[in-house]
Amino acid sequence: MEKSKVLVVGGTGYLGRRIVAASLSQGHPTYVLQRPEIGLDIDKVQMLLAFKKQGAHLVEGSFSDLESLVRAIKLVDVVICPISGVHIRSHNILLQLQLVEAIKRAGNIKRFLPSEFGFDPARMGHALEPGRVSFDEKMVVRKAIQDAKIPFTYVCGAAFAAYFGGNLSQMGTLVPPKEKVLIYGDGNAKVSIVDEDDIAAYTIKTIDDPRTLNKTLYLRPPENELSQKQLVEMWENLIGKKLEHISISEEDFLASMKGMDYASQVGVGHFYHMFYEGALTNFEIGEEGEEASKLYPEVKYTRMN
Repeated sequence: MEKSKVLVVGGTGYLGRRIVAASLSQGHPTYVLQRPEIGLDIDKVQMLLAFKKQGAHLVEGSFSDLESLVRAIKLVDVVICPISGVHIRSHNILLQLQLVEAIKRAGNIKRFLPSEFGFDPARMGHALEPGRVSFDEKMVVRKAIQDAKIPFTYVCGAAFAAYFGGNLSQMGTLVPPKEKVLIYGDGNAKVSIVDEDDIAAYTIKTIDDPRTLNKTLYLRPPENELSQKQLVEMWENLIGKKLEHISISEEDFLASMKGMDYASQVGVGHFYHMFYEGALTNFEIGEEGEEASKLYPEVKYTRMN
């Protein structure tokens, strides 16, 4: 079967660049939106030129110019938009409404994958303020997609390994603690921690797969569905040393939000849902979804151990 042509919007971002690489490595004709807003960001310009050397096509377009988006979309079969939705980087979820309108006008897209990749927003109606904005805005985008009858796949369910693995899920750092580790509650809530390159590989696998059409793909590879305590034990075994475990209660953790800046408050809320509620894993995948590692056993995902 001929491989779908893919447009990645947000291709120089943290996950976007991995999705571009996965698309190229899986043999898809790959287009990357080159936005004039890039300005003097030399790292992004050089990244785009590196993609071009690897065989990607650069196509100009801007969220502020709908017709430019329509022209770019008409070149491809599939649009993937891993645009940032975390406040510590940038928060641009609702920009995708422009993309939805452009896809509707273009009329040729057989699959759209919007920015998801973390919590399933459809399961987060109870989420805490102010962090719930991420989920509410993703649901606004989903409604627009479904109202426009655009075929979709939502890829959900992972904590990014670089943000939650190497630091033993500690807030405010990306490196592991040397003496003391903060444990959320009893430390037994299960979290799905997935390597970002694997997230990209699974994402690209879905685009020509009829089994994922108008469905949610959950990133829950069984060997990476771990509690925080299991994660810490892995690290302790590796370094041959026991860290001091300091348990923080639900009440104390939420109280820590007071006086924090907005982005940090959002982060605390998301950590709460992940590590106290187990919101990435505390449900059975039903008819509306599929699990990535079951569908694509050929992806040899990086095990957390």
